[in-house]
Amino acid sequence: METTLCYVIKDGKILLIHKKRGFGAGKVNAPGGRIEEGESPEQCAVRELREEIGVTPAGIRKVGINRFFNGKERLMVHIFTASGFDGELKETDEAEPFWESIDSIPFDRMWDDDVHWFPYMLEGRTFAGNFTFSEDWKEIIEYKIEETGQWSTGMTNGK
Repeated sequence: METTLCYVIKDGKILLIHKKRGFGAGKVNAPGGRIEEGESPEQCAVRELREEIGVTPAGIRKVGINRFFNGKERLMVHIFTASGFDGELKETDEAEPFWESIDSIPFDRMWDDDVHWFPYMLEGRTFAGNFTFSEDWKEIIEYKIEETGQWSTGMTNGK
């Protein structure tokens, strides 16, 4: 399965969500979701921000790809950042958005892998990560992250 995450980073803060339902419910994450047939990862990231928190990202940039495996399932996550957004933030049945200082990201309420690759994203470096989890997705067994070259999304305003 291929999915996306998109983190809006602006003025020393990062826009996160409390995930209310679906995979990862109860965790802090970013808006994102499954790529639909015929949709590019960039289009998915834009759609998911609109659906989950009511905004359209601006200055979107692909920064990473993480691959996850738990012995049964494989998941590829395309990771984007945005420098801002158009629209008004709103809570939905899926997500409650909130701003957090980059200096106090709540890693204790997030997926265990985030603490390993967030520094790449926050420093503007592009990366690819491979993470092997326990079957229940609760423990990282091994991981590797490598810095990569730039990706081009071909999009700058979420359109």
